[in-house]
Amino acid sequence: MKVIHCRDVGFDCDGVIRAETEEEALQQAAKHAQTVHGLEDVSPEVVAKVRSVMREEPTQI
Repeated sequence: MKVIHCRDVGFDCDGVIRAETEEEALQQAAKHAQTVHGLEDVSPEVVAKVRSVMREEPTQI
């Protein structure tokens, strides 16, 4: 399970994204950034930052 804590990206936000794949997590993060934080364009720099803070968590059964 891929996990992204929005606060780790630099936002004052308690949002947490969990997804099975990196691609799904990045898509959810982009949507969150646009809808919650008003980012119109998710730049390659933002994607790189998100990837750098993405963590792996064991999938809970």
